[in-house]
Amino acid sequence: MDEGGGSYRRLLGIAVLIGIFSGFGSLLFFRGLQLGTELFMGVVLAYQYPVEGSSITQLAAWAPPENPWLIVPVICLGGLASALLAHFGAEEIEGAGKDAAIHAFHHEGMIRKRVPFLKTLATILVIATGGSAGREGPTAHIAAGLGSIVADITGLSGKERRIALVTGIGAGVGAIFKAPLGGAILAVEVLYIRDFESEAVISAFLASVVSYSIFCTFEGFEPIFNLGTIAWSVVQIPLFILLGVVCAGFGLLYSVTFHATRKALNNEFRRLEIPSILKPVFGAFCSGAVIAMLIALSPDLGTVGLAGLGTGYGFLQLAMYSMLPLSVLILVPFAKIVTTSLTIGSGESGGLFGPGIVMGGFAGAALGTGLHLLLPSIVPHASISAFAVVGMIALFGAIANAPLGVMIMGVEMTGDLSLLVPAMSAVAIAQLLTGEHSIFKSQVKNKAFSDAHRGEYEIVILERIVAREAMVSAEDVVTLTPAERGEQVLALINTTGHTGFPVMEGGELAGIVTIGDIRDLQSRDALDHPLGEVMVRDLVTIGPETTLEEALRLMITHDINHLPVMDPPESAHLAGFLTRSDIMLAYTHRVAALRTVRGRWR
Repeated sequence: MDEGGGSYRRLLGIAVLIGIFSGFGSLLFFRGLQLGTELFMGVVLAYQYPVEGSSITQLAAWAPPENPWLIVPVICLGGLASALLAHFGAEEIEGAGKDAAIHAFHHEGMIRKRVPFLKTLATILVIATGGSAGREGPTAHIAAGLGSIVADITGLSGKERRIALVTGIGAGVGAIFKAPLGGAILAVEVLYIRDFESEAVISAFLASVVSYSIFCTFEGFEPIFNLGTIAWSVVQIPLFILLGVVCAGFGLLYSVTFHATRKALNNEFRRLEIPSILKPVFGAFCSGAVIAMLIALSPDLGTVGLAGLGTGYGFLQLAMYSMLPLSVLILVPFAKIVTTSLTIGSGESGGLFGPGIVMGGFAGAALGTGLHLLLPSIVPHASISAFAVVGMIALFGAIANAPLGVMIMGVEMTGDLSLLVPAMSAVAIAQLLTGEHSIFKSQVKNKAFSDAHRGEYEIVILERIVAREAMVSAEDVVTLTPAERGEQVLALINTTGHTGFPVMEGGELAGIVTIGDIRDLQSRDALDHPLGEVMVRDLVTIGPETTLEEALRLMITHDINHLPVMDPPESAHLAGFLTRSDIMLAYTHRVAALRTVRGRWR
């Protein structure tokens, strides 16, 4: 953020504006999703679907669709709509919304004005018709796009624009999940594998509070999920650590399967020369067929299949209430991995966060239920919901490389801050086991690998290179003596292309002569005069361990292009010669090496 207080205050004012836009934008998206789901699931499929946050009595009335095979054409309709909107409207709306927002931050820092509106419509159609996707990713993309629009209107600089984009992500996620703190922290954390966008923290906090307040004024301030009676104890901490191991495994399976599916579909459609616009329809068809077949096989498998439809939050609520058998709890994560990979991996619009917390929640509920059956005195029935919540935090917090943001979001979504303690143990071990693997391909390792911070890191790179690594060593330097004539140096300049030379006398550095000194002699028609008359004797020198940042600063301060490198620094013993060209060359080599490493991280 700019150092000036005026710029800082301006960004805070813009954060409020982004929060207002994001709050109402999230509200419209949420209401549209509710209406679309009621239309396609409730009316067309005659499906009494479970809804998160409902009471046990309300959830007990859920019932499967009257005609399960009707799911296939309905879900294909959503895939086709998403494909058409992306093909004719904006290809950026394809796939995971948060990944697109992260990519925009690290590169151009802009999201086209049409994207928020097209993303809203496409995601509503995908999720409402049964596509397995979350609403947080699209909301982040939509709100980030609104932040970009605000940046256009207010004429923000490139750096301020990126802060506005991050601010929008935090505001959108904070509103749609009623998790203002977690949403803001997630926004600054999810951009990197091992870093934070610290300059956007205050703006994200402010925008998230504003958007949350607007959203909840209309939708209520109750948490997303209702936990009912819940209990956990310190003696269960080792079991929560075990849950972290389980969630790491499911998280890696989710990420690997999703990326493999996306790659395979892209390759096969290219190889068979099938129009890419049909790819989301194919993914939707496969997902719908899998769900319909599971429903046809048995009631329990039908429940597993239906949990793979849409967000799956209603079934996660059932799991938190312990209203599902253990077999269903075990199988749902696998089914959700398949349907989500087919949905978003084929290019349909949606988020990866929602399915991830459903998988983690079911994995946690399955482990908690199993432990309750084996060790009822240690894991009472009231602890199962705690395992479900911690599971949903640990799985996605690890593979998103955003453990802090997801952890806080998890407790805000359930309204139980006491779960932070077991969540910390589970997410720590899950993060340790997944390492730097990420489900978001647009994440970069840290700020040094982001194009958004390239200008800032020029200085950092120069601070990490010392003169010894960039200089031309003394034995390779062309040196002169005070007695040599100007015409000799002019011929040397024309031959070598060098513009400055150290002048040695008695084995020690006596001065420097540059092309400027020779031109001075030439203007006076005195090229036959010795160099001792014009060479610079009052020298600025550096030592071998001087950083290139300091060397360049000295060159700029004294308006010089050459620095003798002395070893020891205060002596007259020349160890090497450093020019601005040498600094540029060393910097270029270091940046190229970093880009090579960065390419491996992508």
